[in-house]
Amino acid sequence: MEIKNDVENHQYVAEIDGAIAGLAVYHLRGGRHIFVHTEVSDEFANAGVGSAIVRTALDEIRSQGGIVVPICPFFAGWIERHPEYDDIVDRALLDRINRSVTDENG
Repeated sequence: MEIKNDVENHQYVAEIDGAIAGLAVYHLRGGRHIFVHTEVSDEFANAGVGSAIVRTALDEIRSQGGIVVPICPFFAGWIERHPEYDDIVDRALLDRINRSVTDENG
């Protein structure tokens, strides 16, 4: 499996034998990587592709001194299970976003 940051399209992409196995989409805002969507092809489900994408992205962002905002439920859940990455999460912004969504939905 090869995972690379497709900077032009704002996504981390996993490839297996030349096929796209999964991806994680992000937006860059205020120096933060805001992860909004992660998906894995059915063909590669339960093969650890999603976890590999998240770990690669977080390791790369950490090495660059970056910050993440995991709006995507898969990304957020993965970080909850791996608290060693909590230091690069902008919890204040994530909490504000979550409160705003909750307020809008009643």
